[in-house]
Amino acid sequence: MSKAPIRVAVTGAAGQIGYALLPRIASGQMFGPDQPVILQLLELPMEKAMAALEGVAMELDDCAFPLLHSMVLTSDVNVAFKDVNWALLVGSKPRGPGMERNDLIKENGPIFVGQGKAINDHGAADVRVAVVGNPCNTNALIAMHAAKDVPDERFTAMTRLDQNRATAQLAAKAGVASTEVSHTLIWGNHSATQVPDYVNTRIGGKSAGEVITDREWLQGEFFTTVQQRGAAIIKARGLSSAASAAGGLVDHVHDLVHPQAEGDWRSVCVPSDGSYGVPAGLISSFPVRATAKGYEIVQGLELDDFLRARLDATVGELQREKEVVADLLG
Repeated sequence: MSKAPIRVAVTGAAGQIGYALLPRIASGQMFGPDQPVILQLLELPMEKAMAALEGVAMELDDCAFPLLHSMVLTSDVNVAFKDVNWALLVGSKPRGPGMERNDLIKENGPIFVGQGKAINDHGAADVRVAVVGNPCNTNALIAMHAAKDVPDERFTAMTRLDQNRATAQLAAKAGVASTEVSHTLIWGNHSATQVPDYVNTRIGGKSAGEVITDREWLQGEFFTTVQQRGAAIIKARGLSSAASAAGGLVDHVHDLVHPQAEGDWRSVCVPSDGSYGVPAGLISSFPVRATAKGYEIVQGLELDDFLRARLDATVGELQREKEVVADLLG
């Protein structure tokens, strides 16, 4: 017996990430090869944006994806989130010239208040939310507070792109295939303070820090490359990461709906329960294992002094961002 379709909302659906993402959802890469989907696509209430969305929908039609049941195209958040099982919050205002990070947070905050309220009021009883639009940790926190009837653990933000970036860098340095790198781990904020972990990440089953003995590289170039990769891509191609961001989101959601074995984990930004000294009330990247009932933060991992200090720094940034949007968290 075939499965009933699930409803998936995507915001900023005609943007670069949306354009790279939607075919991968419709083809079954995100939810599985036997799971039909209804795509509910949100764009700005502007003629140009809605025309672009129509064009994207035409291309999806032309692909004749067997799993794509139907589409809803709208500029109304209440329509976009009606009965959705998954809300993928991709769209956000980009940082403009001379704009500080706190300015960006203040600009985007009200958008995620409105989306959180619409998800709360119109989403399905089992709705889950993944935030990509930056600054994603704090935007997820804002949406979570606005969706007062939705359990906090339903809200996540994405550091899977950063995990994938770290995997590629470690594989290249070690001279192995990326499949040899496992348990890649990012801590903290999806920002230039994020903490790529070389102690608990493994290469061929051993700690990456044992396989790659160049401590200066691990604590220097490895860190800065992962932390600043987005800016490097913008400099190289004149546009921000799109295909890789879409790929990260596909992986993020896929691995949340397909449980991992004991001892395995993925990098996911989730509401902290106080684990690893990250104060409750923040959304931070942790080692997360999906289970049949949801997910759990994997406990008992050890950090060296360098990583511990960097984790404290990224948590400090998350706390400062929370203070910036305190008026939106009522």
